[in-house]
Amino acid sequence: MSGKIGVYFDQQNIGGGLDLTALAEQTSQKWGSLVPVVKVVPVLALAVSEIKADIEAQGLDGVLLCGASPRVDADIYRLPVQVEHVNLREQCVQAYKNPDHTPVDTANGAPELLAIMARDYVNMGVVKLQKSEVPDSAAITGVPRVLVIGGGWTGLTAAAEAAETGYEVVLVEKAEKLGGAANNIPMGSPLASPWTDKQPTNVADKASKVLGNSKITVHLNTRMEKLEGQPGEFKATFATPSGAQTIEVGAVVLATGWVPLDQKFLAPMGLGQSTKVVDAATFGKMLVADQVNARRIAFVLDTTIAEEAVRKAAEEAEAAPEAAEAAKPAEGEEEKGFVKANLESFRHVAYSNAVNSVGMLRLANTVCEKTNDTCQTFILYKDMTVPGILERFYKKMQDRLGVMMTKADVTDIREAGDHMVVSCKNTLLGMDFDLDVDLVVLPTGLVPTTAKDVTVCFDYRQGPDFPDLNLFDGFADSNYICFPYETRRTGVYAAGCVRQPLTMDACEEDAKGAVLKAMQCIEAASHGVAVHPRSGDLSYPVFNFVRCTQCKRCTEECPFGALDDDEKGTPKPNPARCRRCGTCFGACPERVISFANYNIDQIGSMIREVQVPKDFKADGPRVLILACENDAYPALDMAGARNKPWSPYCRIIPVRCLGSVNAIWVSDAMSKGYDGVMLLGCKYGDDYQCHFVKGSEICSRRKENIAETLNRLGVQPERVEQLEVAIDEYDKVPDLIDGFVDRIMAMGPNPFKGM
Repeated sequence: MSGKIGVYFDQQNIGGGLDLTALAEQTSQKWGSLVPVVKVVPVLALAVSEIKADIEAQGLDGVLLCGASPRVDADIYRLPVQVEHVNLREQCVQAYKNPDHTPVDTANGAPELLAIMARDYVNMGVVKLQKSEVPDSAAITGVPRVLVIGGGWTGLTAAAEAAETGYEVVLVEKAEKLGGAANNIPMGSPLASPWTDKQPTNVADKASKVLGNSKITVHLNTRMEKLEGQPGEFKATFATPSGAQTIEVGAVVLATGWVPLDQKFLAPMGLGQSTKVVDAATFGKMLVADQVNARRIAFVLDTTIAEEAVRKAAEEAEAAPEAAEAAKPAEGEEEKGFVKANLESFRHVAYSNAVNSVGMLRLANTVCEKTNDTCQTFILYKDMTVPGILERFYKKMQDRLGVMMTKADVTDIREAGDHMVVSCKNTLLGMDFDLDVDLVVLPTGLVPTTAKDVTVCFDYRQGPDFPDLNLFDGFADSNYICFPYETRRTGVYAAGCVRQPLTMDACEEDAKGAVLKAMQCIEAASHGVAVHPRSGDLSYPVFNFVRCTQCKRCTEECPFGALDDDEKGTPKPNPARCRRCGTCFGACPERVISFANYNIDQIGSMIREVQVPKDFKADGPRVLILACENDAYPALDMAGARNKPWSPYCRIIPVRCLGSVNAIWVSDAMSKGYDGVMLLGCKYGDDYQCHFVKGSEICSRRKENIAETLNRLGVQPERVEQLEVAIDEYDKVPDLIDGFVDRIMAMGPNPFKGM
């Protein structure tokens, strides 16, 4: 804990009529010997040398910088002691407005409410430092070895890239040869400039180079059996033809690719019913084997017929209650072990639309090349989705003699003697028509292997599989928007079609990105810091096991499987798996979990440090805002910077994630006399934006328990409200806050005020 704190006010950045000299004197008087240095400096960014001199001369072990947001110029203030920021610019001066909506006049100094707000924030900053410690390092000796699971196009690229950087690589492939699905692609889509011509995949050469690289060890006919440990020091066990092997690796690149969607989903369009109807994956194999004899081929991208059939079947299944009853386990039936759910669905066709659009162009082009345009190909699409620079390839195919493309609603596919008839309407030709062809090629739904199989086999308390894959139909996920390669298991990075359907050129880029993340992870583990999203964070959860009741809430709620437990239920932390969100200590009813620089007592002390007036009518309410530091807090910053103020009755405390909010903080606020508590965080649900995946959702569930407690105490549960905000919704934040304050004003004072 900081025992000597220096407080510095930034004259240039604060303004608003605040008397910083008076504020400095108040700070010095209140905190006495705890704060031996209190200064007002002209420009804080130019006073770093002065601050360093004070640290040495006064023996300071903490520095409080009162000025702009902690998100501004943070790198400037790298000091040899703990540093905290008080945001007196964006979320105090710039966010201030008079409660009666009259213009703010600072000609004669700051309004009283603004001065009180500034004083509260400074006092909160001091106590935050006082209750904070420098984290100890949890550094480990990171193993400079990357495990690549999957030896297809993406896995081969990942292995070669990792070896090129000097890392050792172990590549595990379940098949008897390398290359995967790329072996069935005769000619690739454009893979390089000028992006107009097909190019050979040369997958055999790619595989040969990997096999000949001394830094890469390849295991064929091999499956993963177990992955245990943590980033930097994983132990991977896999079954080889010669028996089980265990190796240490620092990180994992998951490149297990895809499998074709079950034919049953496209059966209404003739797949599996007629030999003249195949999917794109099968057609690729036929081309490789030189088994295509058709002279007229329809490539159909519109799958509305099958989609409607699947939807109707689902509605009929839901309407059958006996089916649901049959699915329930019998009473007294023993609990079964883990069973992998099959998560493939018709949605995989839609997910794969871009890949199929490019794939159909490639296949049609290959056919025309082989037959010198004597074979006629027809591409019928509802949506032609061509990503990025591959638009050049699409435009070139429009001019190809043997290729005819049209937008069309395909209403029927039927066999007529020795040929097929494809019925089309709403075409670009301005007419409906029946197309006679020899062969129909339907799109292939790319189903990630993680939707049908336990690919990694984690030896984690939370199970062998990736969690919550049903949100994304089996695609490995952490936070798709912010962290594209991360999975929900720290140290395991997905690349290629196991992450999302991608073209071959995109898979190569994906592999390189995942390898870079894997190396970053190993380096982070060797320095004892978080790799993401709080990159460089040295802190990690510390447990007071003496008070632990083995309730398992922390292990169950951790979004990333950072905690195992023993046979008694005592948590077993894995610091390198931890992403420092604090969800575990938000879950703990006994408050036995803490971070050195972020803990229950720290935030509780900050809450209690605010001056809460006793006279509700004369001095207004006090509202506590616990704001997620990833979306809500930056949104507040941007709102203030753009002169979009909010009620001066609010006090904001940033939290790492709403998942870290412990119910005791709400209790502290209510007992202190706060009139309301706003939990301001990320959006959750299927389209969640939470950096820690489940934090906002978990907080919402806890809020329901808080509401029950408040009801028992005779306090309206409406005094605690959780609201969602995205980082770019800064224009909405002031209205959200003011709306909540208005509701609090209408309810009147907290019944516990003044007790």
